[in-house]
Amino acid sequence: MAYVPVPKDLNRVKSKFLFNLTKRQVVCFGLGALFGVPVFFLTKGGIGVSLAAALMIIIMLPFFMFAMFERNGQPLEVLLKHYIQARFVRPRTRAYETNNFYAVIEQNIRNRREVRRILHGKEKGKAQADAL
Repeated sequence: MAYVPVPKDLNRVKSKFLFNLTKRQVVCFGLGALFGVPVFFLTKGGIGVSLAAALMIIIMLPFFMFAMFERNGQPLEVLLKHYIQARFVRPRTRAYETNNFYAVIEQNIRNRREVRRILHGKEKGKAQADAL
């Protein structure tokens, strides 16, 4: 009897579109071929077949990466967006700022003591001036 594995998490199962590829993969491979194959045919006469094939592979590689690479359920463009946000757009070090209620109370106590000291110092000065 044939054994067919059935995944328990069906969120990771992706519907296949053509040649056991998803729609995303078909579109990315098509764009890679659309850019890479003409480069090969236009450059093979001038730089040779092997260098033209290498150039075609280099041009098609980003499209293949966008089609196939996925980490933690996120495609490559989402990962690149997060990387650019974290590396260039947002500040590298985040300032740690808190609303410390106890520091506010402490500052309030210091201010009251200073006001009391100023007021009592003036009153003592008046009392000493009146006594003279």
